[in-house]
Amino acid sequence: MAGRFRVVVRRRSGEPMVIENEPHLRDGTPMPTLYWLVDPEVNEQVSVLESTGGVHRYEFLISPEEIASIHDRYAERRRAAVNLHDGPQPSGGVGGTRRGLKCLHAHVANFLAGHDDAVGALVVSEIRVPPMVVVAT
Repeated sequence: MAGRFRVVVRRRSGEPMVIENEPHLRDGTPMPTLYWLVDPEVNEQVSVLESTGGVHRYEFLISPEEIASIHDRYAERRRAAVNLHDGPQPSGGVGGTRRGLKCLHAHVANFLAGHDDAVGALVVSEIRVPPMVVVAT
């Protein structure tokens, strides 16, 4: 395993849906993606939205200021979790993005983990998410 993580959201049946990655891999490499969507069904639904122009559509529905705020809050949570302070640090916002939208999967994971993410909320409103339990955030 290249990096440590913990399950933060599970299906009610127990399977993991979202994991939280440590900000660095075991070798010290920065990990830009704090929350990772691991549920295969939800992942597939988000992939379909992305492949049909979802990223560009959501960029028009949510203001650039709100998107920037989502990235800033995400980056702050990741910075607070850093425990390896020498060497390169992860940067960017959701999924390492510096501005705009890149990965709907990362926004959905952020939202499902209980964080304010308007992009993730819109995506989730368009897909079927199974009953879940937020384990920890």
